[in-house]
Amino acid sequence: MKPRDIAAYAFLAVTWGLSFLVLLKVVHAFGWVGAVTLRSLIAGITLFLLAAATRRRLDFSAGWGHVAIVGATTVAAQLIGLSYATPRIGTAMAAILVAAIPLFSMILGQLWGLERITVRGLAGLLLGAAGIVVLVGFPSVPITPSFAFGCAASLFSSFSAAFGSNYANRHLRSAGSFELTGAAFLFGGLMTLPLLLAVPVPAMPRPVDFLYLVLLACVMSALTYVVYFRLVASIGATRTISVEFAVTTIAVLVGTIMLGESLTIIQAFGAVAIIGGCILVLDPFPRRAKAAALPSAPPLV
Repeated sequence: MKPRDIAAYAFLAVTWGLSFLVLLKVVHAFGWVGAVTLRSLIAGITLFLLAAATRRRLDFSAGWGHVAIVGATTVAAQLIGLSYATPRIGTAMAAILVAAIPLFSMILGQLWGLERITVRGLAGLLLGAAGIVVLVGFPSVPITPSFAFGCAASLFSSFSAAFGSNYANRHLRSAGSFELTGAAFLFGGLMTLPLLLAVPVPAMPRPVDFLYLVLLACVMSALTYVVYFRLVASIGATRTISVEFAVTTIAVLVGTIMLGESLTIIQAFGAVAIIGGCILVLDPFPRRAKAAALPSAPPLV
């Protein structure tokens, strides 16, 4: 990779890895629904303002209905699940379960006829599934209803991200990544907006909380997606999506060092199994370059 590509790769890994910590602060201040709604709306508006500032011509001829479904799954459902789960299971567990996105993506891709599962991919799926069972089944904390619901929400988040990515691959191949991302964020924010009536913002946030929100929306959501899709164009989708492995590693380190979270030895083996399964599924460094129409969506953390 070129130095510029290496810098972009490192930026994505560090930014998304640290975003779990910022997400915790935003959820604490704005609630898990408020965090998703405000983050999505600010990110979407930021991208459209950036497009206007750079005089970028946007094309939405691919259809608003398809974009709305991507917004409902890749943004609304994924972020709702992640924001609900992270405070309940910890950043380390949430980050590791996010790494299951490629596993779900390959299963859906096979069911929809978008790709064919190879022996290597099947081995990765089985290894990753075993890792999830070990990780969730042998936690370092008591298995309470809150923990169980948190794990379920995290897996639902990963499945939603995989579903939205494959749906976009199937129906929105002609759509530009900039248009798709900006509109998906806006749709996702508008869809979760009514939920604020049921789960309102708990109290008036502090000024620093608004700073965390803007950081999460503008830098860790909007800007990272622009960098991500540019990196896809430069080094390819498969090599770019491998950044999820680095994201998970950094998020786990942040959780254990800065937040005092812990993982059992058995869970550590489960985490290694999940990441190893993803490596087999993604094959980030194939011997021969493979073309990809649209990459799997990265974690919107």
